[in-house]
Amino acid sequence: MHKLNALLGIELSPVSYREKLVSTAGGLLAILLLILLNERVLHLTGAVTLIGSMGASVLLLFAVPHGQLSQPWPVLGGHVVSALIGVTCARWIPGLELAAALAVGLSIGVMHQLKCLHPPGAATALSAVLGGGAIHELGFSFVIIPVLVNCLLLLGIAVVFNMCFEWRRYPACLVHREKPALPGTPSHEDIVMALRSIDTFVDVSEDELILLNRLLTSGRVSLSTEARRGSPVL
Repeated sequence: MHKLNALLGIELSPVSYREKLVSTAGGLLAILLLILLNERVLHLTGAVTLIGSMGASVLLLFAVPHGQLSQPWPVLGGHVVSALIGVTCARWIPGLELAAALAVGLSIGVMHQLKCLHPPGAATALSAVLGGGAIHELGFSFVIIPVLVNCLLLLGIAVVFNMCFEWRRYPACLVHREKPALPGTPSHEDIVMALRSIDTFVDVSEDELILLNRLLTSGRVSLSTEARRGSPVL
């Protein structure tokens, strides 16, 4: 069974039902508010009311609010940069197939370089190419409305919603935890060197890594206190 889980990529995720319910409610509320604001405030209709990639961002912001991929710069930079690349490819690259492939590939490379890796951003780039006439007619204004405006609205909703729960804060830097006092706590340089040795993107913040190290090395393997407080557990 363990080998099958490893093959399928099923990872340890002992998240409480309360946390799952909060994530579900947050996603529902965020999409509902985005649709209403787009239609009644921005007066957007049809295909440009809400691009599908925002749904993927909602999952990250409300199910993994402390993850690196969910933070404001990845959300904002990832979508906006990818939208810009997507519109450029749609306008200047002949052939939808090549334009779509370049839009996604270039978006991944640029997001990596700008430290704003956000998976839904690649979907935004793809939407700019394959989204149809309504999106193509917007041209580069697609980058501003709906993409940039939707990102700002979504970030605002995430900040307010997560403030309602003591163990959830957004952005992740607003989470206040006691500083580790153990002598074996890794430094920032140690973490950077370890991540470089892996040489692949790890969607966990530095603070979360330090917290896990402190809990494990202090012998608090049950995590009972942290779990009751609702602290995210990977």
